[in-house]
Amino acid sequence: MGTVSCVTLPEARYDGVADFYEGSNPDSYASSPDVGLLALIGDVRDQRVLDLACGHGRISRELARRGARVTGLDLSGALLDRARAIEQQAPLGIAYVHKDVASSRALCDVVFDGVVSHFGLSDIDDLDGALGTVARVLRPGGWFVFSILHPCFPGWGPDVSASWAAGRGYYAEGWWAASAAHSTLRQRVGANHRMLSTYLNALALHGLVLNSMLEPPGPDEWRSAAPDKDPVPVFLVARCQLATNSP
Repeated sequence: MGTVSCVTLPEARYDGVADFYEGSNPDSYASSPDVGLLALIGDVRDQRVLDLACGHGRISRELARRGARVTGLDLSGALLDRARAIEQQAPLGIAYVHKDVASSRALCDVVFDGVVSHFGLSDIDDLDGALGTVARVLRPGGWFVFSILHPCFPGWGPDVSASWAAGRGYYAEGWWAASAAHSTLRQRVGANHRMLSTYLNALALHGLVLNSMLEPPGPDEWRSAAPDKDPVPVFLVARCQLATNSP
């Protein structure tokens, strides 16, 4: 991966919740956003894939099991420690890198066939920097598949938080922390809310052309907590392709 420089990384919010996050995200892939993400990724045999904001390596491991040569990148050293420990116990050939994806110094000497980010973009404060890295490390025509909480999700009252801070509304972008009962992770680490147009315009700016999208429903426990609410899309999964004429 080239020379390691002594660069001070930003504070990682997930360092303080590593035990909780690993315990609540086992290596199972039956949830609607997991199914949608893996469907849009498709066949990865013999492809070089970057798992951006890989956490403790759950998606990295599944892609490696499917034949990809995987590099996982994350800002949280605590989560990477867990990913490396699992890799040591059951090797899949995954390399884990402790870097800030929004930095122009991240992964300067490597090219990937595809990049995946499963619920990572809303944790990254510098979306432009992160997508700049995605575009820079992808080969021409390479793919980028990501999932996020749907930017338009209105929430279900005190049970599940909306994509935006209570009382601020859809158009108020920025970081916020959830308070609803079932939004347990976002109570602890918060999230960056961005309008759908912000995501689409940022992708276009970096030559990442949208190919397809899915809008998976929420988990059963969320829906059962608010049976009187109209069904709405809860998650968004998208596949993009780097334009061949991108810089």
